[in-house]
Amino acid sequence: MTDVPAIAQVAAPLVDIRDLRLYYGTVEALHGITMGIAARQVTALIGPSGCGKSTLLRCLNRMNDLIDGVRVTGSLRLDGQEVNSPTLDVIELRRKVGMVFQKSNPFPKSVFENVVYGLRIAGVTRRDVLEDAAERSLVGAGLWDEVKDRLQASAFSLSGGQMQRLCIARAIAVNPEVILMDEPCSALDPRSTARIEDLIGELRATFTIVIVTHNMQQAARVSDMTAFLFEGHLIEYGDTKRLFTNPACRQTEDYITGRFG
Repeated sequence: MTDVPAIAQVAAPLVDIRDLRLYYGTVEALHGITMGIAARQVTALIGPSGCGKSTLLRCLNRMNDLIDGVRVTGSLRLDGQEVNSPTLDVIELRRKVGMVFQKSNPFPKSVFENVVYGLRIAGVTRRDVLEDAAERSLVGAGLWDEVKDRLQASAFSLSGGQMQRLCIARAIAVNPEVILMDEPCSALDPRSTARIEDLIGELRATFTIVIVTHNMQQAARVSDMTAFLFEGHLIEYGDTKRLFTNPACRQTEDYITGRFG
């Protein structure tokens, strides 16, 4: 076992990250992250609080742009296109890279209008197109049978687990390439958590998913690849089963066995 970072190589990655560094003012929060994320797989980001997981996740759709004083160097490419290019259309990027947050955040609208919100923003007005997209997305999010008779009801009338699946339906309605999930189950009960985990397994056939989780058992259950971060450094990245059963780095073993974190 080594203290040297162990980073698996991914052939033809959909997301290609090279020497990515992020600064909050003068403070370097991400230190030279290099990793590839494969298409149509689930990649989990794990590590103790404050290690840079969510910061790295938000780099993928430039959500960090919303924070004053943030500066990013290095390269982050999606489909070969530089995400941090000043000429990139950030709105189009966020259509390609959807996001589901830790706390479900439905809009104060009906179930139907929540799902088709992104399509309306994109200029889609035909009712039949919107209805087809809403049904497809709610089926994809495992929610259709529960809400098909109350599409005009307020999204806030749903349970917590249903609202989180509604947010997933909203994310997939615009047919993104990548779905980012930032602690999507942390506010949910065990039954709702299990449903979301099952849903992730179903969605991986169509979408590339990157999930931040503090729950290592969840990472082991849902992901194909796992990245362990510590203090802004990528310590180990590789096949999930191998990383959890035979980690290459001592820090990884110490974290997953509960010695720290």
